[in-house]
Amino acid sequence: MFQKGKQTFRKTRTKNMKKLILSAALTGAATNRNHCPHIPYTPVELGEEAKRAVDAGASIVHIHAREDNGLPSWRLEVFEQIHEEVRKRCPEVIINYSTGAIGIPKEERIQHVKALKPDMAAFNMGSMNYAIYSKRAKQFYWNGVFENSFDTMQFFVKAMTEAGTTPEMECFDTGHIRNAEPLRDMGLIPENACYSLVMGVLGGIPASTENLVHQIRQVPDGAYWQVIGISRKQWQLAAVACTMGGNFRVGLEDNFYLPNNEMAKSNGECVEWGVKLARMMGREIASIAETREMLNIPKR
Repeated sequence: MFQKGKQTFRKTRTKNMKKLILSAALTGAATNRNHCPHIPYTPVELGEEAKRAVDAGASIVHIHAREDNGLPSWRLEVFEQIHEEVRKRCPEVIINYSTGAIGIPKEERIQHVKALKPDMAAFNMGSMNYAIYSKRAKQFYWNGVFENSFDTMQFFVKAMTEAGTTPEMECFDTGHIRNAEPLRDMGLIPENACYSLVMGVLGGIPASTENLVHQIRQVPDGAYWQVIGISRKQWQLAAVACTMGGNFRVGLEDNFYLPNNEMAKSNGECVEWGVKLARMMGREIASIAETREMLNIPKR
């Protein structure tokens, strides 16, 4: 187990590494086309971006909904349209919907999961300050409190279980990883739930190699984990994940820039670079079918 010490940790994390699972986060909620002109907004655009990502090697697409003008959306009709457009182009891909929001009732944050029963959904593992700060302007452009109490978490994971949806546990700090322990003890978290180590969000753990190694040490031995690096440090953290036997996420939600410092023109381009990096580090990419088998997510 991971608690037995550094030597055992290194052995269990590096030997017999499985194929690497690549996820693509197609569009977030906090950025817009003033930041990057290639961010998809509409259901059709999200369907097209999903196909570009899948064609390049992604097995999982993580999706936020937006209105046609780019504003975040929680309308069920929009999620239904997105689902149709993605499935039309990518019938096999694992769809992972966001449930994270500030100031939106929890019932509204989960309604699309109950209705559409996606393969996966983001399960936010704790409360935190969540902010975007400009050092140049010496001011916050946006900040709020992201509330995810244990009561809220129980509400979400029970709804996901009822829908047959695998939780993707988004852990923005070390305490968030530990928050899974009582929920597991209560039998609420399924064995195939996934740990996502989100790094680089202000209010959460900073993005660094040292912090990522620390986070990996907290994940139960044998559990699936991926790193989600925010901004340009994404690629450094992805390289670490490759060598530690883990997985990683790319896409325009998290980072607009490729390792060569050029702005990505599509999510497909982000995934292409992710595949190159993984193979340079000696890892092969899992197909969608292999990912479903590895994560025990059967096709419906």
